[in-house]
Amino acid sequence: MAKSQQTFNKSEKEKKRLKKREDKRKKMEARKLEKEENGGESIPFAYVDQFGNLTDTPPDPSEKIKVKAKNIVLGIPKKEEGDEEEFDPIRKGKVSFFDNSKGFGFIIDTEDQEKYFCHVSGLIDEIQENDKVQFELEKGQRGMNAVRVKLI
Repeated sequence: MAKSQQTFNKSEKEKKRLKKREDKRKKMEARKLEKEENGGESIPFAYVDQFGNLTDTPPDPSEKIKVKAKNIVLGIPKKEEGDEEEFDPIRKGKVSFFDNSKGFGFIIDTEDQEKYFCHVSGLIDEIQENDKVQFELEKGQRGMNAVRVKLI
């Protein structure tokens, strides 16, 4: 005798599918009845007031604010001549570590106590640990690097 191809799992899925289809049909009929009772207007409108809140009453036209298209700025505002920050590219610091055999070290900035990498190729003068130096910053692979390092 052959086994039935209809398993419990398949029949449960089929029941769920039929129930879902029936529920959808009932909801559609309920919406049709509601539309007929309300005279064809079933979806209420939602309005946004001047504060950005949703309301069911239309906004008052006298409170409407006029905005000119030329006053709308898209993107980053352009810098004006008076907005420029005074930035001194030359910084001062102290050598916290330097290894001549490996050719690199670190300098601590006196202003913000930030530690910057320094390579032997960025040196103007020979430096050692605890020397006071002045340097400039340049973007490197892993962050900012101290370059053009001179003794003070």
